[in-house]
Amino acid sequence: MKKALLLLVICLFPVFTVLASETRNSPLKELAALGNASSLPDLSGAVPSGFNSYPRGAAAGGAVRRSGSRETSLGDLVIIEDQLASNEDFELTLPEGPLPDSDIPLTLNGQVEYFIRYFQTSGRKSFTRWLSRSERYIPMMKEVLKKNGLPEDLVYLAMIESGFTPHAVSVASAVGPWQFISGTGKRYDLRIDQWIDERRDPLKSTVAAALYLKELYAMFNNDWYLAAAGYNAGENKILRAIDRYNTRDFWEISKGSYLKRETKEYVPKLLAAAIIAKEPTRYGFADVAYLPPIEFDTVTIPSRTDLEVAAKLCNVDYQVVKELNPELRRWCTPPDYPGYELKIPFGKKRAFEQAYAQLPEGQRYAERFVYARYRAKKRDTLASIASRYGTTPQALAEVNKLKLSAKVRGRTLLVPVVADKEPAVQTAKADAPRKESAKGFNKYYTVKKGDTIASLSKKFNISSRILTAWNNLKGKLALRPGKRIIVAKYVEKKGSMVPVSGGDDNG
Repeated sequence: MKKALLLLVICLFPVFTVLASETRNSPLKELAALGNASSLPDLSGAVPSGFNSYPRGAAAGGAVRRSGSRETSLGDLVIIEDQLASNEDFELTLPEGPLPDSDIPLTLNGQVEYFIRYFQTSGRKSFTRWLSRSERYIPMMKEVLKKNGLPEDLVYLAMIESGFTPHAVSVASAVGPWQFISGTGKRYDLRIDQWIDERRDPLKSTVAAALYLKELYAMFNNDWYLAAAGYNAGENKILRAIDRYNTRDFWEISKGSYLKRETKEYVPKLLAAAIIAKEPTRYGFADVAYLPPIEFDTVTIPSRTDLEVAAKLCNVDYQVVKELNPELRRWCTPPDYPGYELKIPFGKKRAFEQAYAQLPEGQRYAERFVYARYRAKKRDTLASIASRYGTTPQALAEVNKLKLSAKVRGRTLLVPVVADKEPAVQTAKADAPRKESAKGFNKYYTVKKGDTIASLSKKFNISSRILTAWNNLKGKLALRPGKRIIVAKYVEKKGSMVPVSGGDDNG
């Protein structure tokens, strides 16, 4: 009996050894709850299993791969399983051999390896879309960067910022492929108003990004890692981090707690994206359907022009012209932008210019109407509401299926207004609309300590509701001392200033 048991154990031992070996060698998986890069855990110095990780005690002196230089390793990653990787049809390991050629320094350390693995697994679908869109914009963006004397591989910064999406908007209201906030965009001459947002223009925003990156590179003594971190967090934040830690080594600075996790991950994410995008097949992205490069001609538009008119002159669909001009927020070119350069399909320039020159100016643009909702007050009539909105009682009656003599108190009416006036109409309850020829003026007051909405409402004889609406006052800090607020509005009529009603309730 004992001999039989001994023989059984000897027979089963190789099986257990193989199972254990398979368990150790299976691809380790990341957090199952990973959603997107912004929610990744702070894995400074992380090295996923399956890679040639560095000894834990060698973090300070271990070598890592870098094109043109060497960096220190930042440690190992605690082993975490990612079940999303189990179904992939490629081996999830880093390819052997040197990193791809690049005109920005490429480093491969634990943090970069983590994001390579993330893009191969949890972020695979998103990264595939980024790659698909990349060829649409990369040739044009690289040309802009090259003309400005910058590394062409900085295009991958736009990849991690927006995935090359012109209409991308962040929670911080950063917009466009290069994710400019309003202040930074205007600093580099990008026009932003109700008609146009040039942060969405792939060409103009790339020019602005090139100027900004050039300044950052000079500011941080020609260090692209610090420049990229400054692009994400702001240059002042990185300058303070340098002073705090007394080092210009991004990897050393990122070990501290001063920078946000988003900024610590920004550079390794950029490097991982560049490494994969330059050799996608090598990293398991062999089946990407790339969009063709964007091609267009530009034509100078002397006056406001409807995009539908432009599309007809090009003999293409309206949506084609709209997609070529993502910076246009409406259906036409801006009204006060003479010489606006409209992008049209490549090869259509000559035919467009000939047809456009023969088109009378009055046929290039037609007013469009939208409908505002207005709740009629006690003394309102169709005539008074029509006068307020610059329409006619007959138009109001027809739209709302009423008789001209109908009483409208308490009714919510649809009011047809010219679409150009839409932003003003949306505040109609607070600020009575006026005809386009009327010129408006505001009276301002500087908030003092102790002022409240109620006290100012009483002081200037204006409804607190209107005061709040006029100044977009929200939250406890809305009336901080020193803030300038509107306390009265006037309209110029027949040479005299007429106050705009501020409402009749002081609640």
